[in-house]
Amino acid sequence: MSVELLDGSTVLSFVEDEEAFNGLIHDRFSNLDTNHDGFLSYSEILKEFQSLRVFETHFGIDVKRDPDELAHVYDSLFVKFDHDANGAVDLEEFKMETKRMMLAMANGLGVLPVQMVLEEDSFLKKAVEREAMKMNA
Repeated sequence: MSVELLDGSTVLSFVEDEEAFNGLIHDRFSNLDTNHDGFLSYSEILKEFQSLRVFETHFGIDVKRDPDELAHVYDSLFVKFDHDANGAVDLEEFKMETKRMMLAMANGLGVLPVQMVLEEDSFLKKAVEREAMKMNA
């Protein structure tokens, strides 16, 4: 983890860089697709949702959540990714929904820089690294 400074334009610029964004999407999808069938099953994408620990922590402190409530949240997230409701998420669905979520984050961050603690392999960390490379070039 590292503490980084970013704003909405950092995230937006990353999403708009199709080569960088699509490369990261493809890599993340490939890592999640453990059976290599070209689709993400509920169990494959559930591991990613759970690893984010968004619902299991409150400002970095572990909190006990109702397991049924967590299951409902994860089910709802999966439905958001599975656009054609076939029970699996393909690469295009994964890319589209991740892009939508990243753009929502960019919009929420706005124009003022914010300090955030970021996981090393997160999409936001990759956006910050890309911005830093652009500035150093």
